[in-house]
Amino acid sequence: MSPSLSSDAASTSRTGAPHPPELASLTLGFVPLLDAALLIIAREGGFFAAQGVEVSLSRENAWSTLRDKVAAGLLDGAQMLAPMPLAMSLGLSRAPCDTLAAAVLSRQGNTLVLSRRLAEAVGASVDSGEPGAFGAASELARRFKASLKEGTRPRLAMVYPYSCQHLLLRDWLARGDIDVDREVELVALPPPRMVDALREGEIDGFCVGEPWGSLAQHRQVGRVVASGAELMPAHPEKVLGVTASWARRYPNTLSALLRALQAAALWLDKAPEARRQTLAWLALPPYLDEAVGHLDELPLEAAPGYPCIGERLRPLTADFEGLIQRLSPLLEARGRQLDTATLEECYSAVHYDAATHQYGADTP
Repeated sequence: MSPSLSSDAASTSRTGAPHPPELASLTLGFVPLLDAALLIIAREGGFFAAQGVEVSLSRENAWSTLRDKVAAGLLDGAQMLAPMPLAMSLGLSRAPCDTLAAAVLSRQGNTLVLSRRLAEAVGASVDSGEPGAFGAASELARRFKASLKEGTRPRLAMVYPYSCQHLLLRDWLARGDIDVDREVELVALPPPRMVDALREGEIDGFCVGEPWGSLAQHRQVGRVVASGAELMPAHPEKVLGVTASWARRYPNTLSALLRALQAAALWLDKAPEARRQTLAWLALPPYLDEAVGHLDELPLEAAPGYPCIGERLRPLTADFEGLIQRLSPLLEARGRQLDTATLEECYSAVHYDAATHQYGADTP
């Protein structure tokens, strides 16, 4: 896979006007999370339409389902976990499929939640009106270690083996000197399943993107004890992922999508009514529905645990290096080694730059 663009794949003509997209309509996948917001804003706010593309959004409850549909061409692209394009390109969990991150949709935005019983054991009261114990992750992890009983293994859930949630969960456990492979059991669950699984006793805790962590706390079935903002500040969390073959076949369509997302991000940042309107769109039945009913407004970066949406959409390989370093032990355990060329191909800014002409810019 190569990130380079051919001469006939430029996004604009010599007159400066964008080339029309090759596709008049397409479908993008998303998982019901707050950081699907840019896709939903661009669809509901008419930003995709303004770029000449009619976009349908397909709700997928599991990341593995979304991954397989993109690889099979059933989805044109999707909101993806930041490590997912690399995992797909390397053939982890499925046949290799060269995939790239064309834009960063969000940064951070995860919460780590423990059940009522475990939360009380580490001193994080579920019934307290205080916010989660951000800033005390290491101490709470050590208390969690002390609460483990001989012969018992708490079951903790993350969303996908190659995800920031998995890495954050391992990071937090390591702060308590907890042997991940011996002292706990890690399982993968779809984000919308987390709160019910915790309430029903199927799991003892989870790490997931918002709004599911705050919803568990709101319903008093669990307690937020750490945030991704604390454990891995400002890391890329979700990206717009497309296969490399799709990007080569439809370069002007990809450019149109990227310009629409850029416009949506600027609107979200500048318009006075943007956050309340965005929350109203997120609450629509095709998207997050009642899962955001406990939110009075969209806090975004104003509170720990909430995603930074639309902050620096331009993908920079350097932003992903720390994330991938943490992923390396999982790759090595499966006999894979990461090379610099693959990393750069997955997280190149070339398509974003061609679409927006912001070469070297760090703003949306």
